[in-house]
Amino acid sequence: MTAPAIIPVILSGGSGTRLWPMSTPARPKQFLPLVTDRTMFAETIARTQGQPGFAAPLVVCGPGHVEHALADLTAAGIAQARIIVEPAARNTAPAIALAAHAAGAGDTPILVMPSDHVMTDPAAFLAAIEAALPAVRAGALATFGIEPAGPETGYGYIQRGEPSAAALGTFAVARFVEKPPLDAAQAMLAAGGHYWNAGIFLMRADAYLAALAASAPAMAQACAAAMAGSAATGSTIHPDSAAFLASPSDSIDYAVMEKTPNVVVAPVDPGWSDVGSWTALHALAQHDAHGNAAQGNVLTIDTNGSLIRATAGVRIATLGVDNLIVIANAGPAGTDVLVIPMDRAQDIKRIVDQLGDA
Repeated sequence: MTAPAIIPVILSGGSGTRLWPMSTPARPKQFLPLVTDRTMFAETIARTQGQPGFAAPLVVCGPGHVEHALADLTAAGIAQARIIVEPAARNTAPAIALAAHAAGAGDTPILVMPSDHVMTDPAAFLAAIEAALPAVRAGALATFGIEPAGPETGYGYIQRGEPSAAALGTFAVARFVEKPPLDAAQAMLAAGGHYWNAGIFLMRADAYLAALAASAPAMAQACAAAMAGSAATGSTIHPDSAAFLASPSDSIDYAVMEKTPNVVVAPVDPGWSDVGSWTALHALAQHDAHGNAAQGNVLTIDTNGSLIRATAGVRIATLGVDNLIVIANAGPAGTDVLVIPMDRAQDIKRIVDQLGDA
């Protein structure tokens, strides 16, 4: 019997507030061409599109983002994709449960990927999937550990245990580590065997649903009821709203992975970034001789180490400044402009919170 193809599950519920003013609730960062000329959502789709052993994707998003997802899927020529429309945000564990049911709730593997990450070496990622697949087909839940480039405090970590007997190149998970302080991150890098937790998973649909039922039964029941009462309109699936709203909200890490014994980690170095800030985008972008990354109608004079972006209809000029983030985004309600020191990029949420309508 032919093994079932892997169904990519694209989670697209993020709001991307740390990339304001370009990323907004109406058009969050996954639907913006921030790194290439394609949106990050489209780049995520492309990682498995046309690859042997993969089926058409399942997308999970909110009602306000269906149009964006459909546009990117159409542009990619993917007619068989389905979109699950969440009635409300309930974090990743329920979203994946909806997808597991839509995948048939059987032994079909699902590859869960956030839609707003960057991978500059997708071939390395595909190789890690291939390495983890034997363990997954045997019933394990696999997570992908990113080889850390430094003692990053903004990511969780995965510590590997003994090599897995089920799949060469994978390891049992010794523990999951919350976002650590700097000294703890440095100690983990020095010790070795620790990876960034990218929130990417490969598992059989039935294995995930069984693990969810064991560790979070109320969530499992609510999601099953939501899909049992779902309605389909074309390529979109609408879970029953009342049933889904009864589900607790939790991440897959807390609800399942940290409570399930049969978990393996596949180490990989795919040139990964979650593009979680303008600083991260500056690091990924091409720089001029002065370390500036500029896009759009931008003039820089005596400017160094800065990220400057302007959308159509806006012009930005800088003179005599260093290490700034300057973003101008022209939208239907006017032009929003952000000016912030590079080392304060993580504070943008304070602006969004103050504005309220971003």
